[in-house]
Amino acid sequence: MHFKEKTGEIEYSGQEDVRVDVFLSRENIYDLSRSRIQELIINGNIVVNGKKVKPSYILKNGERIVIDIPVDKDLSLEAENIPLDIYYEDEHMMVINKSAGMIVHPTGKVKNGTLVNAILYHCQGKLPGINGVNRPGIVHRLDKETSGLMMVAKTDIAHHDLTKQIKDRTIIKKYLALVHGVLQDEAGYIDAPIGRNLKHGNKMTVTEIASREARTYFEVIRLFESFSLLLVRLYTGRTHQIRVHLKFIGHPVVGDKIYGERKKDQSLFIKRQALHSHYLQFVHPVNRKVLSFTSILPVDILEQLTVFLSC
Repeated sequence: MHFKEKTGEIEYSGQEDVRVDVFLSRENIYDLSRSRIQELIINGNIVVNGKKVKPSYILKNGERIVIDIPVDKDLSLEAENIPLDIYYEDEHMMVINKSAGMIVHPTGKVKNGTLVNAILYHCQGKLPGINGVNRPGIVHRLDKETSGLMMVAKTDIAHHDLTKQIKDRTIIKKYLALVHGVLQDEAGYIDAPIGRNLKHGNKMTVTEIASREARTYFEVIRLFESFSLLLVRLYTGRTHQIRVHLKFIGHPVVGDKIYGERKKDQSLFIKRQALHSHYLQFVHPVNRKVLSFTSILPVDILEQLTVFLSC
């Protein structure tokens, strides 16, 4: 499938039946999230052949999609004085160590207590609105229950450059994951495409249908009686990629409520998925210096490992 972009105009040339919101999200059009794309379609900022359509509209070969992204003049979200664990900050960007349980950006149901609310307060509302009113400064995300390092853009220049580095796959992202089972291989690659689960829309799965390339590297750090601690590096950035890939090889992340084990193990007490964004390396968006940051495991995962060691 190919598309041509001309100042906001895209021609769809493909034979598969695909929703317009899925197509634009899958092709990373203007770095917009799928929910943001759906919002733009509903508001008439994205039209097909000059007509307003629904996000579920099925594209036909040769149809033209016109995108007109409005400029967000005012952020209506509430700035909240929520403490942030800041590893790095300058006038262009921040690196934050996100705590488990914090949602990155507001959703339809959650408007307060998110990372965005916190950084709005910290930055006095001065953040780029490229990613929409609900996601100022956000260039990549972590799941609510995943802890660890994240980048935040404070200017348009930083947002564009960091997003490009993510798309070009030059940013190094490594995670620590506690998983079920004892891996037989000390290290390995998982190369399996990921797409949306057709039966459960909120889940992703390994599939050849409407999927995208996904590659993950893992390395065993420590083996326990029934569990393994892994260092995981992402080579692509698909939704839930680590969780989906580790489930695919039969070693789901401990505490994962969507992709994890259903049976309970008496030795487990951790109340969230044991996944931590451990290492980030990237080029500064302005001064071009290589920056790298490491975050140690948080207390809840460390305490779980201590229990395994004492058994």
